[in-house]
Amino acid sequence: MKKAALITGGASGLGLELALLLAKDAYNLVLVDINPESLEQAKTDIEKAYAVDVRILKKDLSVQNVAIDIMNELGTIEIDVLVNNAGFGLFGTFHSTDWERESQMLNLHVMTTTHLTKLVLQGMAERGSGKILNLSSLAAFQPGPLMSLYYATKGYILSFSEAIANELKGTGVTVTALCPGPTKTSFQKVVSSDSSKNKITFNMACPKAVAAYGYKAMMKGKTYAIPGAFNKFLATLPRVIPRNLAAKIVRNIQEKNRKD
Repeated sequence: MKKAALITGGASGLGLELALLLAKDAYNLVLVDINPESLEQAKTDIEKAYAVDVRILKKDLSVQNVAIDIMNELGTIEIDVLVNNAGFGLFGTFHSTDWERESQMLNLHVMTTTHLTKLVLQGMAERGSGKILNLSSLAAFQPGPLMSLYYATKGYILSFSEAIANELKGTGVTVTALCPGPTKTSFQKVVSSDSSKNKITFNMACPKAVAAYGYKAMMKGKTYAIPGAFNKFLATLPRVIPRNLAAKIVRNIQEKNRKD
């Protein structure tokens, strides 16, 4: 029997690219996303290209306890690879941004990612095999003025992933945090409702290349992966400069790339 992989945010962007790589390696797929049209299209395209079964689940991953609903719908399907990819950003000063949208981000990045990892990991640990890829970000390595909660939640994902990766050493289960820099996906379109603020083009990476890098790292069982030499350099900066200076640099970059 083919192994199975569960990918959140699997209908587009990095999630879809990772789904294609898994399908190429003969994994049956469960794609979870909020967009039904994109899910149907992804299912059609993947099943046309590869001899795998693709199951789609339309779910709002920002809702509390949605991980339980997902597991209930999986039934007896055993998940061999979990990719926690779904996420979004929000631009603006914390005191002026919308709390409802921020609470959705917190639920998605922190609660759903953590809960789904826990539920899937229990079966992996019992079987003594499995791989988890959690989408963090280059943002995880420093504070992020004007995107404070996004940077903070990605920092949580990195720290959480590193900790449980250590706990799982010798069990046959590995956890990898993928920490890309800016990537050419739909992410920038939803960061701000004002399109004039969505102008980050510096150091923009190809999603296929980022997905391939993260997939290879996951398969090798690496704890974290930072695609790109320049991104690796940027990740080390907060270790050698004062944190308040790191925050100032990030803010300058945010303002420069999003000015009219």
